[in-house]
Amino acid sequence: MKRLLLLPLFLLFACLAAPTSSSATELYAQQTGKSCNACHVDPAGGGELTAAGKEFAASRAVQNEAPRVAPAAKVVRFLAGYLHMLTAILWFGTILYVHLVLKPAYAAGGLPRGEVKVGVLSMVVMGITGTLLTHFRVTSLDMLLHTRFGVLLLVKIFLYLVMVLSATYVVLFIGPKLKAKRREPVALPVGKELTLDELSSFDGKEGRPAYFACEGKLYDATGSRLWKQGVHMGRHHAGEDLSEALKLAPHGAEKVLLMPEVGALADVTQRKAPLHERVFFFMAYMNLTIVFLIVLILSLWRWA
Repeated sequence: MKRLLLLPLFLLFACLAAPTSSSATELYAQQTGKSCNACHVDPAGGGELTAAGKEFAASRAVQNEAPRVAPAAKVVRFLAGYLHMLTAILWFGTILYVHLVLKPAYAAGGLPRGEVKVGVLSMVVMGITGTLLTHFRVTSLDMLLHTRFGVLLLVKIFLYLVMVLSATYVVLFIGPKLKAKRREPVALPVGKELTLDELSSFDGKEGRPAYFACEGKLYDATGSRLWKQGVHMGRHHAGEDLSEALKLAPHGAEKVLLMPEVGALADVTQRKAPLHERVFFFMAYMNLTIVFLIVLILSLWRWA
C-alpha cells in the first residue's frame, strides 16, 4: 500500500524535475498583454512558435547568455570589488562612529583633519572602483533602466553624488566658518559665566585654555596630562558641554570635581544657532541617513 501511495508522488516529482527542451515563457504575454497565439501557432499555447515567438525566444537566449570575461578583466574586477567594499566599510564606519558615538557637535567648532582626509580619499576611491564595477556588470542602457539591479544601482549612484556634493560644500564653505569660530580671540570670562559659543573658544588648542562644562559648571582641564591639546581619551573635546558624556564614562563625577572650577555655563536656551551651523548639522544627519539607505540597497540586492 505504501508503495502504491509513493508511486504517484515519485512520478510527479520526476515530471517536474525532468529537463525540457522548450524555453516557453509567459513573460512576453505579461509585458505586452497579447494572447498565446502571438507566439504560438496553436491558439491555446505551447508547441510550434510563430516568427514573433522565435524572435522573442532568441532575444531571451542572448540576454541570459553570460558574457565571457577575460582572466585579466576578472582580476581587475575582483580587486576593484575588494577595494570598493573595504573603502565602504572604512568610510561608513567613520560616519557611524562620528555621528552615533562622538556626535556631530564635536566638529561644530572646526572639521577634524583626520575625518576630512578619510572622507575625501574614500569618495575618490569609491568613485573610481564603482565606475569599474558598473562597466563590468552593466552591459546595456536597457539593463540599467529596466531591471531591478539597474534601478537600484542608479539610486545608489544618486545617493553617492549627494554625499559628494554635500561633503564638498561643507569642506569648502562651512568648514572655514566653523574653524574661524575657534580662532576668535580668547577673552577671560566676564562674571565667571560663559555661553556655549564663548566656551567653544576655550578648546585647549594653540595655547588656549581647555575648559569644559558639566552639569552647568565650568572646569579648567588645561593643566591635566589627560587633556593634551584639549582632547581627553581621543573622544572628549574641551570647549563643549560634556554632561551627557560623563554619564557614559567609566569613572564618576569625582574625577571632574578634582579639576578647578572656573565659572558657570550661562542659560541661553533661546539662542538660535548660526545658519552655517544649522546647515552643517542638517548635512551631517542627512549623510547618516544616506548610509542606512545604501546599506538597505545592498540588502535588497543580496536577500530581497
